Amino acid sequence: MKKAYFNWSSGKDAMLALDKVLASKEYIISKLVTTVNTDFNRVSMHGLSINLLEQQAKAIGIPLEKIELAGNVSLQSYNSAMKKVMENLTSKGFKYAFFGDIFLEDLRAYREEKLAEVGVEAVFPLWKKDTKKLLQEFLKKGYKAITVCVNAKVLDVSFCGRIVDESFINDLPENVDFCGENGEFHTFVYDGPIFKNPIDFTIGEKVLKNYTSSKNDDDCFVEDPSWDTSFWYCDLIAK
Repeated sequence: MKKAYFNWSSGKDAMLALDKVLASKEYIISKLVTTVNTDFNRVSMHGLSINLLEQQAKAIGIPLEKIELAGNVSLQSYNSAMKKVMENLTSKGFKYAFFGDIFLEDLRAYREEKLAEVGVEAVFPLWKKDTKKLLQEFLKKGYKAITVCVNAKVLDVSFCGRIVDESFINDLPENVDFCGENGEFHTFVYDGPIFKNPIDFTIGEKVLKNYTSSKNDDDCFVEDPSWDTSFWYCDLIAK
């Protein structure tokens, strides 16, 4: 089988994509690769504690590799760090990289371009699929997830720390993608058919964090009034 690694977010889209890859038996996923914010020791964007990320990977049974980056890393520094990691993985025989992306064309093009530089092929098992059907498939397979981060511009705090189920689907506003593909919400998967055991946790506090976009020394970030700046985070505490 073809040796591959999965760019792992800990969320539902990545989990469903991984489920499909494992079922195909065409590739062997030998590593989960996740970027973590060293300022807070949490999964980048999702805000999930590293402890729960590690428990999740152990329950899935695939080795985890964490890429440690500062919270305010520039795009230039990010690309440099990621290229080193990819070159190291390539040297170990990894030729394919999997993603849970669904329809963000610019993001896909960016990923393919950077991977091509080190001779790795990007694979997108969920690409262009109907997001409502994908979420329903995720639930039908028996996976369980909870929201850990929501964009305050489009979802109120009641959606943060909420179990993803049919009720969740029905309550989503019309302007929100069913899989949160535009960054409306992020999730943590804590149980499912490929888990050796469910991940046990309690729900902690919910916090609203505001961010600003500004130009830095690498000229990577500029002021943009359309940039999403407020997010609700729900702290999940491992038992």
